[in-house]
Amino acid sequence: MAVESGKVSPWGSFKVVAGIVVMILAPAALTLHTVKVAPIVDRSAAGLSRYGYTYSLLLFVVPIVVIGLWLAPREGVRISKRAFLWTIGLMFPLGAALDFFFAKSFLVFPNPYATLGIKAPALGGGVPVEEYVFYLTGFMAVLLIYIWLDEYWLTAYSVPVEARMSFDRLLRFHLPSLVFAVALIAAAICYRRVFVPGAGFPGYFVFLVVTALGPSAALLPSALPVVNWRAFALTSMVMLLISLLWEATLGLPYGWWGFQDSAMIGIFVTAWSRLPIEEVFLWIAVTYATVMVYEIVRRWKTSGKRAGHAFLGVRRTGAARTAGGGSAA
Repeated sequence: MAVESGKVSPWGSFKVVAGIVVMILAPAALTLHTVKVAPIVDRSAAGLSRYGYTYSLLLFVVPIVVIGLWLAPREGVRISKRAFLWTIGLMFPLGAALDFFFAKSFLVFPNPYATLGIKAPALGGGVPVEEYVFYLTGFMAVLLIYIWLDEYWLTAYSVPVEARMSFDRLLRFHLPSLVFAVALIAAAICYRRVFVPGAGFPGYFVFLVVTALGPSAALLPSALPVVNWRAFALTSMVMLLISLLWEATLGLPYGWWGFQDSAMIGIFVTAWSRLPIEEVFLWIAVTYATVMVYEIVRRWKTSGKRAGHAFLGVRRTGAARTAGGGSAA
């Protein structure tokens, strides 16, 4: 493992995090594969989880309130409001786009009593308003947990402000991320066509790969040295725990939501009410993209540079500004 000045290098930390994920998921996957019969919940039972989806949003809302209004101020954790708002403003539309454009193709909501019954706009028919709240609070919870861990609980591994300000440009192409994304999409399509009978396309998985590895292909080299990878790893594990509680224990068994099989890869976790394999990695991917975008935005805002200068290295000189002004006149 690469070491710099007695510390694990950014690439080394990145590989350790990947190793931890594999270490946990590999034996879990082998164990779950032994289950051949899915648990059954009688959805015709009266009062089955009424407003369950609505109340479950507290799984995100409570951490937001506790960290944002109590833990962070109590421990003197400074949250960059501009970086926070910019990140949420960039990431939330991705979740909203999933619901607005693809809900009819990817999702189903078989238990209308699990929500308030208020429909929010979406192509092909509305979706429960809880869906948009789910993504908004989800991104906020991810970011606040990471910030709290980075600035307080694991502050010894936080990157100094001076290191964040030292860069020539933030937008840097990362070919391995693009190759990995293409390989994942190709493998999913091949698996669907060869091993899953009937027509279908793994559109849901393609959407997740593009939204997770798209930022990586453009930003990873600049984000890599400033991400607190220990804080990222712990945030990912927390979000994975919450998501599996949500999906496997509550959401699928009680019909809060479900998935269109024709839009999935075709690999399901039988023991978790046939949870699509995509969902196991959803919030790890969300955490990865969110943390990366946040650290890039924070580098930009900390530097005080204009967007063009920060991301592209383009700096308008005084002469250029004068010439521009002269031509405009």
